[in-house]
Amino acid sequence: MQVYLVGGAVRDRLLGRPIKERDYVVVGANPEMMLAKGFQQVGSTFPIFLHPQTREEYALARNRRSGGQGEGRPTDAGPVTLEQDLARRDLTINAIAEDEHGELIDPFGGREDLQKRQLRHVSDAFGEDPIRILRVARFMARYADLGFRVAPETRSLMKELIADGCLEGLVPERVWQELTGALGEAQPRSFFETLRAVGALQQVFPEIDALWGVPQPVQWHPEVDCGEHTMLALQAVVELSDDKAIRFATLTHDLGKATTPQRILPSHYGHEERGVKLIQRMCGRLKAPARFRELACRCATYHGYLHRLYELRPKTVLKLLTGLDAFRQPERLQQFILVCQADYLGRKGLQHRPYLQADDLKRIYRAAAEVTSATQDATLMGRLLGEAIDKERIQRIKEVMNSLQVGVD
Repeated sequence: MQVYLVGGAVRDRLLGRPIKERDYVVVGANPEMMLAKGFQQVGSTFPIFLHPQTREEYALARNRRSGGQGEGRPTDAGPVTLEQDLARRDLTINAIAEDEHGELIDPFGGREDLQKRQLRHVSDAFGEDPIRILRVARFMARYADLGFRVAPETRSLMKELIADGCLEGLVPERVWQELTGALGEAQPRSFFETLRAVGALQQVFPEIDALWGVPQPVQWHPEVDCGEHTMLALQAVVELSDDKAIRFATLTHDLGKATTPQRILPSHYGHEERGVKLIQRMCGRLKAPARFRELACRCATYHGYLHRLYELRPKTVLKLLTGLDAFRQPERLQQFILVCQADYLGRKGLQHRPYLQADDLKRIYRAAAEVTSATQDATLMGRLLGEAIDKERIQRIKEVMNSLQVGVD
């Protein structure tokens, strides 16, 4: 029985990056031996064992995947060699093992590919699981800042697999997992650009792919292209928040612009409402959690309000705050503001302009939030109480906006 450290822990140590978790492969053992040593078995299709003290994962060596999408499918296990186990992995940089003495076993040139800064598939077995195409793109989101690129032969293989229809049967939950994983990386735009370069974006995320080639008014968007603006906004939000729901809302805030009628371009009147429908369709298809969908829909609906804050009437500002459900969920306001700020900063050459609306909306909100049922006439009930609260909130909003020296009707 031999135990090897494998995968990400070895890869990231060689790159000098923090190691988040350690996974091990066990050669020369069977489930009965693992259980006898006190390991706990988890998973039913292919056994993974948790170490009795560290709770780290140990997997028996396996030499092939069964057909179809494979991470959770039954596979051969047992007396196979370490090299056979490494051969079934996706990328050479993930097919490096380390023994108990710290010696590296690298049969497929993973260390050289790390030095060359390239993502290269181990073998044609790469195509056994189409989710690996998305995983390559996710690794680009993680390592693009280190200068990584997809190896030409891997790019060609990805294109061939896509042309053969391999993406048609992707499991929505796994797509969502890769998407949110990419959104959590340092260069999430590289995820989408990599998929677009091999023809996968249109099939997996058609709502996003459709943004490229759609123009916007140059006076507001020097980058012009809606797809490029979305990528600039996505990179801007990385500097503002690590909340994946905020990053997803930034990604989807302008989806409606892809469906703007040709006759009114480059204007995008009504894109907010159209965008909400696209977000709902996309989230439904990918089975996205409700908190992602709800924040994205609200940001798509109201982001233009904050950009035009100084032009709004106090009643409209109250509509914005209630539409965000900010009085019941104050954290929603900050999430919304960050998405709008990323949208504002995501413009070519304008990435460092101050977004004054952010702090000003917070001031307005604090004044309006001081008005509650407890501050009203105790005899008021129901609709009358609600109207009284709204009336006083509008007055508070008006006072703050006057102090900002903006025009108010």
